[in-house]
Amino acid sequence: MSLRVIIILGISILNFWALQAQEEVKPIQFSGVTVTEAESGEPEPLPYTSIAIKGTSRGTVSDIYGFFSFVALAGDTVVFSRIGYQTVEKRIPDSLTIDRYSWQQIMTQGNYLLPEAVIVPWPSREHFKFDFLAIDISNQLRQKAEENLAKQVLEELRYTVPVDGSETYSLVFDQQQQNYRYSGQFKPQNIFNPVAWKQFIEAWRRGDFKKKKKKEN
Repeated sequence: MSLRVIIILGISILNFWALQAQEEVKPIQFSGVTVTEAESGEPEPLPYTSIAIKGTSRGTVSDIYGFFSFVALAGDTVVFSRIGYQTVEKRIPDSLTIDRYSWQQIMTQGNYLLPEAVIVPWPSREHFKFDFLAIDISNQLRQKAEENLAKQVLEELRYTVPVDGSETYSLVFDQQQQNYRYSGQFKPQNIFNPVAWKQFIEAWRRGDFKKKKKKEN
């Protein structure tokens, strides 16, 4: 038997063994739940935990109940990770005789110490000292600050500065509550409300309507 024939037979045997090994590794349904320890000491579901096969892009994310399920192979290493929790690796046994495998993974909170960061508008303490000593604390600056804090200026800002997100949310929420309260019936008219008339008269005496007209002009 020549050397060439021996090499060909050896390669054929190796390929046959490789095919047999691939056929023995069957896919399984890997399911389970991710939990963590609650303040009471009892386990509770941990949602939105990333579960992935190590070294691949295959995996899933646990739902709001901590449940997950996806297809894996026996012998795969599964990585559990979530922000604020320690990363855990679990290897699926390669000696499974069934096509299902369940696992409950307990996630432990991790403590991450970040270095202290001091943010200053000056590159060094020496620059701050120089700028601080060079500040012009004159009567002109004091007068300008008092003018900016005057009551009339602050009142004008009420009508010129736009509302922020929280104020807009509160306004929309109040309007929705009013609509839900009088759903299916007629809303009360303020023209018959004595409290509304009192507020109108007080606002008229304060001159609120004149200020608004002045701003519109």
